[in-house]
Amino acid sequence: MEVYYVTVFATTGETLLNERFEAENEEEAKQKGKDLLKKKRFLDHTHRVVHSSGKMIVFHS
Repeated sequence: MEVYYVTVFATTGETLLNERFEAENEEEAKQKGKDLLKKKRFLDHTHRVVHSSGKMIVFHS
């Protein structure tokens, strides 16, 4: 399993969420990140999903 992070930002730049999760690959990480955002009602906020190495998988503004 690989380690990923989903981070959500307010319009002020404040970090609203920074949650670690594990996934087998990038596709699974995208889906898990989306599911977390939906569950916590952050889909419409600026967010990103990154691999623990720093590689950005998803960015939405």
